[in-house]
Amino acid sequence: MSELDSIDRRILDLLQQDGRLTMTELGERVGLSTSPCSQRVKRLEAQGVITGYHARVNPAALGRSLLVFVEITLAQKSEQIFKKVRDELQNMPEVLECHLISGSFDYLVKARLAGMSEYRSLLGSILQQMPVPAQSNSYVVMEEVKESFVVPLARRG
Repeated sequence: MSELDSIDRRILDLLQQDGRLTMTELGERVGLSTSPCSQRVKRLEAQGVITGYHARVNPAALGRSLLVFVEITLAQKSEQIFKKVRDELQNMPEVLECHLISGSFDYLVKARLAGMSEYRSLLGSILQQMPVPAQSNSYVVMEEVKESFVVPLARRG
C-alpha cells in the first residue's frame, strides 16, 4: 500500500463524516476536480483503506435501545475452542462486536438488544452454546456518552 498523502487523509476524513458526498462535492472540498478525486477514492477502495459505506441507524427507533457488554472467560483454551466461540458469536445477529482480549477474560462482546428478556436469552445462548464457558460478567450501558466509527487519522507535519 502506498503512503497516504494529505489529500488522501482529507478525503478519508470527509468520507467518514459523510459517506454520501458526491465526487464533485468531495473534490471541491479537497481542491481537486471530480475525475482525480474519483481516481483517488477508487485507489483507496482497491487498496482496502476504504472498506465500505454504511447508513447509521438509530437503534431506539428500531426498538433496540439496550446496549450490553459481556466478558466471557473460557475454562479451557485451544485454537479449536477459540474457533468455535468465534463461529458461534459471529452467527448471533444481536452481537455487534466481539473481540479476543488479553487480560483477565477471553472475549469482550458488545450486543444491541430490545430488552432484558432478549438479554437473558443471549446470555443463555452464550453460556449454553459456547464450549466450556467458565464465567461471564455483563455490563448494561446506562448512557452512551460517545460512540464513533471514525478512525482518527494521525496528522503528519
